[in-house]
Amino acid sequence: MYHQAAYAETDLNVLHDCMRQWSFATLVTSGTKGIQSTPLPFLLNTDGAGNGSLTTHLSLANPIVPDLRSGAEVLVIFQGPHAFISPSWYQDQMTFPTWNYTLIHARGVPVVKESEDEVMAVLRRTVAIYDTPLGGEWDFEKIPMSHTGSRLSRIAAIEIPITTLEGKLKLNQDKSVADRLGVIAQLSRGDGNAQGVAEMIRRQKDMA
Repeated sequence: MYHQAAYAETDLNVLHDCMRQWSFATLVTSGTKGIQSTPLPFLLNTDGAGNGSLTTHLSLANPIVPDLRSGAEVLVIFQGPHAFISPSWYQDQMTFPTWNYTLIHARGVPVVKESEDEVMAVLRRTVAIYDTPLGGEWDFEKIPMSHTGSRLSRIAAIEIPITTLEGKLKLNQDKSVADRLGVIAQLSRGDGNAQGVAEMIRRQKDMA
């Protein structure tokens, strides 16, 4: 990742919070077929020391699986809100357009787990995090194993202990408070991405 000191985010709590919010991330590998990628929902584990670990699941038919089994390092890209920024929104307009964006890179060596118990554990946790809070009538535990079991052999669980974690939140930190207030006002009228960027600028310590 291209580093610029003004935009670097190193607070582990902030990075973990963002990773949970942006949990549908892109897994990137490099192997005999070159660079491959696939989007997956990632669960963050922070029970131990260090940067934590990521867990996900995918089909064994996915062509990225041999790369995961090779023992090579992988990259997971978490992309947050982003938006175009016009100089017309600043008080000081002697500058140029830019793009605000929020991004986290997590690296580690994946472990492929294929036992029924390991895959079921990941599926249960995924359901608990994403489906259960919706309050719907569907219940994973009510699906008979005769039906679920036929799919488990075609799925692998993946665990990635995070060895390197890099965050970049480019949110006009190099601009004055007045200029950032102008950006917030304009982005607040935009789409979900624009509003997300506005909220993240608003949360900056010197904006309180």
